[in-house]
Amino acid sequence: MSILYIVSTPIGNLKDITLRAIEVLKKVDLVIAEDTRRTKILLDHLGIHKECISFYKPVEKKKVDGIVSRLKKEEGALVSDSGTPLISDPGYILVKKAIEENIKVVPIPGPSSVLAALVASGISPMPFTFLGFLPKGNKRKELLKKLKDKRETLIFFESPERLKESLKDMLDVFKDRMICVAREITKMHEEFVRGRISEVIEHFEKMNPKGEICIVVEGTKGKPQEAWEEKAAKLVENGYSVKDAARIVSILFNVPKNKVYTFLKDEVRS
Repeated sequence: MSILYIVSTPIGNLKDITLRAIEVLKKVDLVIAEDTRRTKILLDHLGIHKECISFYKPVEKKKVDGIVSRLKKEEGALVSDSGTPLISDPGYILVKKAIEENIKVVPIPGPSSVLAALVASGISPMPFTFLGFLPKGNKRKELLKKLKDKRETLIFFESPERLKESLKDMLDVFKDRMICVAREITKMHEEFVRGRISEVIEHFEKMNPKGEICIVVEGTKGKPQEAWEEKAAKLVENGYSVKDAARIVSILFNVPKNKVYTFLKDEVRS
């Protein structure tokens, strides 16, 4: 039977690989890798010699049909550079196409920086939402504003170059809630910086962080946003003036127009 295995690989420490993952990598016909050079380092460490095909974001659509054709006759293992494939890594297009072509898809669970950061953060692990890499510039702050009333724990990836800017935006939007910045998880310089956002900013002001970074943010402790508040904010976000949005929401939800107007002015200021 043709099979596509989704194999989780170490996020840093090469010892963090399961016995089952090793078994699968030994028996498959080909390894589909985000970066063949990095994957070969792992395979060489394990004493495994297999054909590796590169499968990274810019070439996914171009290569997917050819790989699926091979998977109809052979067994393959999909791996990313580190951790669990598809989680902010290539692979979704391939998995979806394989399922459509009745190729058996088998996950081989293992390391995940998202879960490792979450369970070591000291912040409530359930419920949580993972949102991948934060966008750049103004889009980052726009996204954070949409998330500020979420009560679940929020998890992001961030690059070391943008970490300080992102933390400052979080302090501005989220205020001074609890946070954990997990850096270089499972590696020699592993670090978990826990505390209020302002305290974590102070820590990183003294250094230029390096390595892979995962940010875990406490959910809001405030009251959930009411339906009229969500509608009002959405109208302004879609281009309505504060005055017009207040008038519309007042009619739709039977809320005093002045109350809606005051809420929206406060939202704009924040």
